[in-house]
Amino acid sequence: MGVELSKPWQQALDKIRTWARVNSPWAIHFNSGSCNGCDIEILATLTPRYDVERFGIKLQGSPRHADVLICTGPVSLQAKDRLLRIYWQMPEPKFVIAVGSCGLSGGVFHGCYNIVHGIDEVLPVDVFVPGCPPRPEGIIYGVAVLLEALKSGKRPERTMTVELPAGLEMSQPEVGK
Repeated sequence: MGVELSKPWQQALDKIRTWARVNSPWAIHFNSGSCNGCDIEILATLTPRYDVERFGIKLQGSPRHADVLICTGPVSLQAKDRLLRIYWQMPEPKFVIAVGSCGLSGGVFHGCYNIVHGIDEVLPVDVFVPGCPPRPEGIIYGVAVLLEALKSGKRPERTMTVELPAGLEMSQPEVGK
């Protein structure tokens, strides 16, 4: 006939999938050619001090199981194909967070012979987290902005830049106390 009737169990299954995706997104991290400063800050967000897992985020090793691609660094010519391959392997719907100044614009590597540019020149980026390197609080806030947009049922704006809200103090941790 060509007309498919919607079944109630399919609608319920779709609601469960959406709930799971919003409440427990799995992320994969890809360094496309950075100095590792942003990578260290991303790893810091996974430690008990910052505990990004309280949002349900789980770092995944396979792009086939990931919902969110967290990219750092400028896109080098050598990493461009790998980045695209990882993005294509991710199931729909997929989201991209660009972390750091290099991921946004190429940063200090802007204009180098082997650099394409920022991540948004290669992939559609949902959330930008600026900084060199960005603080773990900024990365967590970027993840929270993405999750809040997903909970409202809409995709974040493609040009969304994350800035810390007014009144949020980022003090340096005291060492040795």
